[in-house]
Amino acid sequence: MDALSVLLQNVHLFDTKYYRLNGAGNWSYSLTRKDTILFYLVMSGSFCIDVGNGLRQAHAGDMIMIPNVHKHVSYALNHNGDDAMPIDELLTDCKERTLDIDGNGDANSSLILIECKYDKEMIRPLLSVLPSILPEINEQSDGRFEVIDVEIKLLMLESERERMGKTAIINHWASIMMIESLRVYIESLPEATESWLKAMKDPFLTKALAAMHEAPNQNWTIHKLAETAGMSRSSFAQRFKDTVGMPPLTYLIDYRLRLAARYLRLQQNSISRISELVGYASDSTFSQAFKRVYGVSPKAYRQQYQKQIMA
Repeated sequence: MDALSVLLQNVHLFDTKYYRLNGAGNWSYSLTRKDTILFYLVMSGSFCIDVGNGLRQAHAGDMIMIPNVHKHVSYALNHNGDDAMPIDELLTDCKERTLDIDGNGDANSSLILIECKYDKEMIRPLLSVLPSILPEINEQSDGRFEVIDVEIKLLMLESERERMGKTAIINHWASIMMIESLRVYIESLPEATESWLKAMKDPFLTKALAAMHEAPNQNWTIHKLAETAGMSRSSFAQRFKDTVGMPPLTYLIDYRLRLAARYLRLQQNSISRISELVGYASDSTFSQAFKRVYGVSPKAYRQQYQKQIMA
């Protein structure tokens, strides 16, 4: 399995919501969302989106992914969005999943907005190195995704009808759109980039990354990882640190503990079993390592999460 597939194995989108937004005249709105990945599909017309560090135009047939922005403003072309109306509460109260945004004029844009929750711990390193909007527009990318043109058309059709399994289908397609956005972005990264995602393109490092993610419970050493990568020990260690930004075993420990936190939140395994799943020889060693990063023991972490759910 390739490194990106393995990296995304424990990255799950859930609690998907979708809306159809119809703009008329000089429409504009602002939307604030935390811990949410957003997707826009432009069904007809065009619009501008401002995430705080520049503008992007999108046109009929385009797809945009907003991976990590708390607030953005969307508005009709030839409008500045200064009088943007907050629509957070309107979407919350929107029973029909359709919202008309009237800017005193003829209808000119129709968008599908999809918002998905995600596991913050598992996806945190990935989100930290992504731009505010995907795809990035550059010489290699015009913002279109040929691979998922069919999925976008099907999603547009699905959003117009009420059928069993509709939310599940949209959730799966949102995952497909995220994966396609990510791989197009990674494939377009220049060689000079300092992002650790460049390791996904490295023919040697990608083997080691995939191995760590596929089998975090193995007793990995620098020597074993270098063998997996097909490199000498010293060359591998230096190349990994230069590209990813941390030594291989530091990366492994970070991943093990993020995975352990996910298992604790899922409530499906005992702490002893989780310790085994993430490669610790004893519960006490696991507990000490977990507490150093999260500030509490695995047991306390699980209890705190249970209280948050019940609150």
